[in-house]
Amino acid sequence: MTAVFDQTCAALARVSGDDLQVPLVQGGTCTYTNFDYAASAPALAQVVDRVQRLLPFYASVHRGAGYASRISTECYEAARGSVARFLDATDDQVVVFTRNTTDSLNLLAACVPGDTVVLDVEHHANFLPWQRRGRRVVTAADTVEETIRRIVAELCAKPAALLAVTGASNVTGEVLPLARLAEIAHQCGARILVDAAQLAPHRRISLRECGIDYLAFSGHKLYAPFGAGVLVGKRDWLDAAPPYLAGGGAVREVRVDGADWAPAPQRHEAGSPNVLGVAALAAACDALSEIDADRVIDHERRLAERLREGLCAIPGVRLLRLWSDSPDTVGIVAFTLDGFAPGEVAAYLSAEHGIGVRDGRFCAHPLLARLGLDGALRASIGLGTSSADVDRLVSAVATLVQDGPRWNYTRIDGLWNPTPETRSFTGADTSGAAPCEIG
Repeated sequence: MTAVFDQTCAALARVSGDDLQVPLVQGGTCTYTNFDYAASAPALAQVVDRVQRLLPFYASVHRGAGYASRISTECYEAARGSVARFLDATDDQVVVFTRNTTDSLNLLAACVPGDTVVLDVEHHANFLPWQRRGRRVVTAADTVEETIRRIVAELCAKPAALLAVTGASNVTGEVLPLARLAEIAHQCGARILVDAAQLAPHRRISLRECGIDYLAFSGHKLYAPFGAGVLVGKRDWLDAAPPYLAGGGAVREVRVDGADWAPAPQRHEAGSPNVLGVAALAAACDALSEIDADRVIDHERRLAERLREGLCAIPGVRLLRLWSDSPDTVGIVAFTLDGFAPGEVAAYLSAEHGIGVRDGRFCAHPLLARLGLDGALRASIGLGTSSADVDRLVSAVATLVQDGPRWNYTRIDGLWNPTPETRSFTGADTSGAAPCEIG
């Protein structure tokens, strides 16, 4: 396993797959370089270890008298404490386990007793769910300050129950001043929801200090890719709303003519839960809590700056950002390259250099439209990224501009592919992969 930092720094964590060998279209293999953390992050070694240790005891949770069921139940319920400590939640906030951030935001959207104010540059997960209730859209300005003034004007013009904002943009990585926005929302009689899918993996968040009422994130972006997410927030709205899903586990008593529903969090966790996913999520929260947050921030900033400087030196590269006065970003760098479709560049990087980036509109169509684009490239940094990885990506893009691709690339069924495609995507042997060997 490679170090989190480059060779001059000590390792802080290890991630699975950092020694993965992938085939190249021109023949041979190379170590995979992952710049797609913003889509899904690889599992931390501590996460894999906890899942492996729990697997022999896996059983249905709650109401089981068997030893395995008791162990699984204890692990599942203890995970709420891990999440609450990771986020510094307040005593009146509950931890509800979901499938992912999208699931969490749809759950809360079903509970909000009034209008929700959102920006027009949100990820679809924090934009579409509010259409089902009263949604008021604020057009983001070219600066954070003017955008905040517009939010204030909208909140003051008509009462709203909730202000829903993204903690860090999944396209540009720009971070909003959450404590300030929370104070503004509260002064206007509203609560605040933070979509922290991209913020939580990069920054420590204190719900208590920032005054955040509700927060959602996904395990698969937090180095726990086992299918669990979380909504943390004030109990009263969650208790007042009907269950998000009706079924076993969410109810106290069932009669032919009705039911008595349990309070949150059980009220919104009907059915058999994803015990392993929740255990993985808790393990990630525990592991990240032990890492020096300032060192991670410093390292990611240095890598992101190295990447931006390297890309800016290449003719035809345009870096994307929303606000001219945004002082803080997480490790996400989005860009376009003149003369090349984003999908073509992504295919080239994968096929000829073994580098994984994301291309497209990143589930943020209004944001890309605002920038006048129908697609872009995104390179995202995580705990497994090194300075050598950054240099490799910059070199590959520079080679493309200077020499062009070695292969021809064509778009088939919406995906760019090298022609001819010499790699196999069905022959990779994953049957012998042993998770216990990771780390």
